[in-house]
Amino acid sequence: MKTKDDAATIEPKLDGSKYRVLVVDDSVFVAKQLTQILSSDGFEVVATAADGKEGVDKYKELCPNVDLVTMDITMPRMDGITALEQIVAFDKNARVVMVSALGKEELVKKSLLAGAKNYIVKPLDRKKVLERISASLK
Repeated sequence: MKTKDDAATIEPKLDGSKYRVLVVDDSVFVAKQLTQILSSDGFEVVATAADGKEGVDKYKELCPNVDLVTMDITMPRMDGITALEQIVAFDKNARVVMVSALGKEELVKKSLLAGAKNYIVKPLDRKKVLERISASLK
């Protein structure tokens, strides 16, 4: 349930439309959690992907209709850092926010150097998720 403390932190885009997000995570639970947090705060989750390869493919397919990507770092088939590098190589203006488990500081650092705009640590905290994503859209 929303409280006054976690009222919408994201203003709609200048044209009044919602920010469109691609959620990339191999955990169905985390993907659903992110989708719920974002949808309840006025975002439109345009697609989800279960691994980095699928995430890159969906980004290319949906571009330019994706404003932000949430990208898990550790996934099968293609990890999040490799996927991030491929998305940034395809679209240098891509906004990618990494999602990481606690204790993965080196991987987070590597992803920020590779072009990620921010990161979120699991377990997900609604307020922190929205703060980090809001900061990435500015």
